[in-house]
Amino acid sequence: MLTKKQRELLEFIHKRLQKDGVPPSFDEMKEALDLRSKSGIHRLITALEERGFINRLAHRARAIEIVKLPDAMEPQGFAPRVIEGDGGVANRPEAAMTVDPVHALDLPVMGRIAAGTPIEAISHASHHVAVPGAMLGSSGHHYALEVKGDSMIEAGINDGDIVVIREQDSAENGEIVVALVEGEEATLKRLRRKGDMIALEAENPAYETRVYRADQVAVQGRLVGLIRSY
Repeated sequence: MLTKKQRELLEFIHKRLQKDGVPPSFDEMKEALDLRSKSGIHRLITALEERGFINRLAHRARAIEIVKLPDAMEPQGFAPRVIEGDGGVANRPEAAMTVDPVHALDLPVMGRIAAGTPIEAISHASHHVAVPGAMLGSSGHHYALEVKGDSMIEAGINDGDIVVIREQDSAENGEIVVALVEGEEATLKRLRRKGDMIALEAENPAYETRVYRADQVAVQGRLVGLIRSY
């Protein structure tokens, strides 16, 4: 459930994207919500991201993706829209599964990834999946994984979904990553750095946050997209 200010900000961002095709600046958000400082906007943006309503795309200014809207705000046929980003989440059947074959790329599905208790890492392709080219960045290697478990459901990631991962060995605080724990077990979690420790956070209150030494966790990729079958 969103607070009044969180809902107002989400609605403002959504309307600006629909009108101009680009999200508003933090100054514009601050003015629209009549807040005294941009720190309040940062807190609201973080709260919306943690609740799975938006994604912020790393290393790009003003790169905000709306993943979902509250039922009362959601128009008929809404599909997430990525602005200035290098990937996105498609969590509607018409957005996720309608793939233009001209612009689709086959990605290897490298097995299952745990959204729950870490499972043994799998490094061989079991099959391939067609992914919209717009979901992928212009550079870098990508692969897909099938999600097993429900620990990321509040981020809109369900058991059986296919997640698209950009292969990389680093990530920004708060990004959802594939993490290899102690060289043996892989899991899909939100990464938080706390000094020389790394917390792997679930998006389901039924699961506890697991904290490891930095040398126990290796980032193997960052979530850039999601494909769901119905």
